[in-house]
Amino acid sequence: MTTPADPIRVMIADDQMMVRQGFTVLLDAQPDIEVVGQAVDGADAVAKTAELGPDVVLMDIRMPGMGGIEATSAITAAAGSAVKVLVLTTFDLDEYVYEALRAGASGFLLKDASAEQLAEAVRVVAAGDALLSPNITKRLITEFSRLGAPRAPSKARIAELTERETEVLALIAQGLSNAEIAARLVVAEQTVKTHVGRILVKLGLRDRTQAAVFAYETGLVRPAGY
Repeated sequence: MTTPADPIRVMIADDQMMVRQGFTVLLDAQPDIEVVGQAVDGADAVAKTAELGPDVVLMDIRMPGMGGIEATSAITAAAGSAVKVLVLTTFDLDEYVYEALRAGASGFLLKDASAEQLAEAVRVVAAGDALLSPNITKRLITEFSRLGAPRAPSKARIAELTERETEVLALIAQGLSNAEIAARLVVAEQTVKTHVGRILVKLGLRDRTQAAVFAYETGLVRPAGY
């Protein structure tokens, strides 16, 4: 686990050596980020994550053998909230966005992102915040709407939350930051942070991204027009 003085430990999983090396150079140039390993496919990523214990795994979706989505699911199931997965892909497609997040990814970024965007994405995900661009969020909402009825077993878990926690969860799913939620509810930002922490613990969720997924799956938040 990192402290403010520790660099964010990153592992890069991609079947293309040039991509791995390129990302390594870009991220190692950041003073607060350290690349601790590389993996050539999904199975290698799962094994090396267990061995190296990185804070963030940059995961390519399309790899031979075990792909990125399957590897993400295995890593998050084994590591819980200890390891965050940031999915990287050249394919900006709906099903990949949805499946990656369902598998436990904390963020989704296209490979053509700039060095600055890549580094900031690693920082955001490592901090436990959601990393979903507005366009991706819009498609994600559409996908949940297409799937139809909420999942009853998950829906029952909302009863574990207080009224205010339920309100905060709904606002997280709408993409609001802690500061924006605090302004909306007229409370201190630290109070919102406390609520978010309790929501994640009560529902057994890894981060804000998974909280947003949960809110849509359970029907707590319904997209406009559906």
